[in-house]
Amino acid sequence: MSASFCAACGASLSTGARFCHRCGQPVGDAVVSPALGGAASPAPAPRAQPQTLPWAVAAIALLALVALVAGRNVNIGGSSTAAPANAGPIADPATGPFAGAPTGPDGQEQAVRAPDISSMTAEERANRLYNRLILLSEQGKTDSVQFFAPMAAMAFNALPRLGPLERFELGRVGELSGSHQLAGAQADTILRGDKDHLLGLALAAAAARLRNDAAATRDFEQRLLKAEKAQLARNLPEYQVARVDIDSALARARRAN
Repeated sequence: MSASFCAACGASLSTGARFCHRCGQPVGDAVVSPALGGAASPAPAPRAQPQTLPWAVAAIALLALVALVAGRNVNIGGSSTAAPANAGPIADPATGPFAGAPTGPDGQEQAVRAPDISSMTAEERANRLYNRLILLSEQGKTDSVQFFAPMAAMAFNALPRLGPLERFELGRVGELSGSHQLAGAQADTILRGDKDHLLGLALAAAAARLRNDAAATRDFEQRLLKAEKAQLARNLPEYQVARVDIDSALARARRAN
């Protein structure tokens, strides 16, 4: 009995096999080895390397095609361009806190793209948010005031130093958003430094009004009216900046007293 071997790879072939089970070479190309004691047959051909390179190239091409199609689907179904890392948040142009709030003939805010806040100082961010909050309050946009008030409070708390003016404005953020705790805390801090400071008294009266404390409101308003002349004579820088707020608080105190 003789045994057959694949002429391509030298693998032993089973009886009746038509193809090599290892490399797929047709059995017709196989050679027969000698039986025990028989004549020698030609030696098997050198073992050939499997032809895998064409399949590898095809597989890589297929993967590249799949990746290309997937990328196109992402571009079609969603955003294909990422925002630059330093672009800053894109706020709603009509209500965003950094839009500058220009208005048209009908008094409505015009759409303006928010600037890059990463280029602003802490003071600029606090001022922008505070001014926008005042504008939104004057326009009666209470929902927007509630939305942006926490951002404004965080901006003020990020300042390296809070003087009387900054504390007054932070307290006003609390007043506009209905937080008498925030307004009262800032008023107390201002008044600890100067018991007759007009910004502290005006803010304290507003905080008392928010918590429906009529007696405290009246007391702070009377103190405000009493301190008016002497305090304004000091011509403090914060009085000049917040003069409109001071005059408004004085007018309200006079009407109530």
